Amino acid sequence: MAAPAEAKVALIRFVLLTGSILIGCGAFVLFMRFGAADGLDVMDFLRASLILVSTFWLAWGALQAVAGLTTRTPAAVRHDGPLTSRIAVLVPIYNESPADTFPRIAAMDASLRQTGFGERFHIAILSDTRDEVAAKAEAQAFEHLLRLTAAEGRIFYRRRSTNQGRKAGNIQDFFTRSGAAYDLAVILDADSLMEGDTMVEMARRMEADPRLGLLQTLPQIVKARSRFGRAQQFAASFYSAIFCRGQAMMQGRTGPFWGHNAIVRVRAFAESCGLPELSGQPPFGGHIMSHDYVEAALLARAGWHVRVDDDLGGSYEEGPENMVLHARRDRRWCQGNLQHARLLFAPGLKPWSRFIFLQGILAYLAPVIWLSFLLCSILAPLFVPPPDYFPVEGWRWPVVPVSQPSQAIALALGILGLLFLPKLLILIDAVACARSAGFGGAWRATGSVGAELLLSILSAPVFMMFNTRSVFQVLAGRDGGWPAQARGDGTMTLQEAWTASRWIVITGILVGGLATWLAPHLLVWLAPVLLPLVIAPALIAWSSAPSTSTLFRTPGEPELPEILRLDVQFRQRWAIGADSHSKTAA
Repeated sequence: MAAPAEAKVALIRFVLLTGSILIGCGAFVLFMRFGAADGLDVMDFLRASLILVSTFWLAWGALQAVAGLTTRTPAAVRHDGPLTSRIAVLVPIYNESPADTFPRIAAMDASLRQTGFGERFHIAILSDTRDEVAAKAEAQAFEHLLRLTAAEGRIFYRRRSTNQGRKAGNIQDFFTRSGAAYDLAVILDADSLMEGDTMVEMARRMEADPRLGLLQTLPQIVKARSRFGRAQQFAASFYSAIFCRGQAMMQGRTGPFWGHNAIVRVRAFAESCGLPELSGQPPFGGHIMSHDYVEAALLARAGWHVRVDDDLGGSYEEGPENMVLHARRDRRWCQGNLQHARLLFAPGLKPWSRFIFLQGILAYLAPVIWLSFLLCSILAPLFVPPPDYFPVEGWRWPVVPVSQPSQAIALALGILGLLFLPKLLILIDAVACARSAGFGGAWRATGSVGAELLLSILSAPVFMMFNTRSVFQVLAGRDGGWPAQARGDGTMTLQEAWTASRWIVITGILVGGLATWLAPHLLVWLAPVLLPLVIAPALIAWSSAPSTSTLFRTPGEPELPEILRLDVQFRQRWAIGADSHSKTAA
């Protein structure tokens, strides 16, 4: 997708930012008018300020979706000739099961061969596994992979002696040792799958634009089995392309890098993306955790274009299957994004790169702001001055303050609109342009959107608590580390869910009791927040169970994309080969 002209990008940024600020200011004014009914106090100003920031954040996301709906993806600059680049496909792994990871690699190798350009691609498995037993199993699995693919000389495995810098250090080490042998590199995660045709198309776009340093795809979630996972998979497939298109319009040549399912120009990356080790101890010091945003900013600083193309299909990843796994992954991202506060004023960065850092920080502070607003609203009666029914000296008749319920209702409806309207607009657009056919038709797509919205409403307060805890852990100096990704079906028993979320239940009960004591008139408004907190274990356990619903269908079902069919075939062949090897060894 060709990047919009700089003047157009600047205009889009100005319009979206101005619109978001004005909506936030409008919410501030409405709340102040509501608070003025019983006399303004310091708590009113504090709550109105929290509403301003929160509403700005919601409006910012909503307007990006609206922007994405106003345009279609323009044609990308590319060429149709033979590839001339030498391309490495990098698969960093860290304590992963070879039986899960290596069949994916075999499937991608087979898909690349089918394109006719397989000889231009080498696949490098970059291990950071620390456990010696697991490392030995990886080495043996690699030998099995070579027998399975007959790709010796094109698929390589190496394990670092230390995992300095984690994933970013792993990739940097590859570029230092072997980068000179390649022009481009496709960077994947251990759970990534990408069609060979997609990799070839990405290479064509990179070759056609010599200033393009990084091209990001929009990965789709696949293989979800649980109710929570299927809802996330549907949401990513149904909404994300529209949000991504709006983001691409706004970011232009200073786009995102999400750390995987992207292609980079090796020379640009090697010259520009050396990451410093921050002074001090984690969580704010040490190695940069959310390295991808920083690498995108460094490429842009060096004059390279960084772009996301939402029209590139055939790019897949797996997602967490339950809310606890999602929160655990988010804990690492929270630490990484808050760490970016130390990079906001790094020299030479483009203003938009700094804004992206600020946006990432605000993404994790937003739940804290919402929780603070709720607590301030409960405590507000303690700060309200006693009513003065005779404000005019000598006036015989009492003056009753005018209630402003319409202001509160308008504010509540406006906030709900910012939450729901983008998704509803995307649904209307999908039905109008027949995109809903891939999601089971208009009626099934509508049902899926409704079910996803309902699950989002129920899970949002629970994630608010998980995110708030993560922020306070980071601010308290607790390093979350880099735990290995948990794979599997993710099913949780009620007891397991209770163990993981009992503190949320206790918090919900305490906040509900406080509201009953100080502000019983708010209980109706607080119910959509407090009820999910109290039933959090049941919600987590229920949503982790395998889904049997016909909702949440995505275009990859029931007919699997080619790369997923290849993955299934190689998993079967892998299991057969592993059984044969075990019998031979016995």
